[in-house]
Amino acid sequence: MKRHIGAGLVALFGLGGCSSPAHPPITLASKVDLPRFMGDWYVIANIPTFIEKGAHNAVESYRLNPDGTIATTFTYRQDSFDGPLKRYQPTGFVLDRSSNAVWGMRFVWPFKSDFRIVYLDPGYTQTIIGREARDYVWIMARTPSIPEADYRKLLDLLGREGYNIGQIRKVPQQW
Repeated sequence: MKRHIGAGLVALFGLGGCSSPAHPPITLASKVDLPRFMGDWYVIANIPTFIEKGAHNAVESYRLNPDGTIATTFTYRQDSFDGPLKRYQPTGFVLDRSSNAVWGMRFVWPFKSDFRIVYLDPGYTQTIIGREARDYVWIMARTPSIPEADYRKLLDLLGREGYNIGQIRKVPQQW
């Protein structure tokens, strides 16, 4: 079932991160091999958008389309592990072809939200997706959990990037 997102997401993603004068530009992954980045990513922790509050078993999946866009499917269970299944299918657009680390994510035409691959480990097993405005962030992994030491390292990185790490919440994962 494909859900259509209304004007609230336009305001939230399209306009919410237009400028961030208090911070220098956010650090990006130096180079992203798009075919290798594709696939399922479990959301380990985030600063949730309003649609993600109460998310359980959140997974973001990417598939590279022949035209270079990225078919994205975000699914989760609302409020519990057996709660209603929610699904969103925005489209990603690579905006920086030199690194492939800056995307626009379209939930509602014609608006594209800021989507930046801030960190990607060499094995493509852990990543951080952030925004220049530092208002939302997603720590994701190829597995539903990561070692606590890795999680702390990623939080430290986000703190150095200007995120308020006190706002980051772990997403319950139980498979």
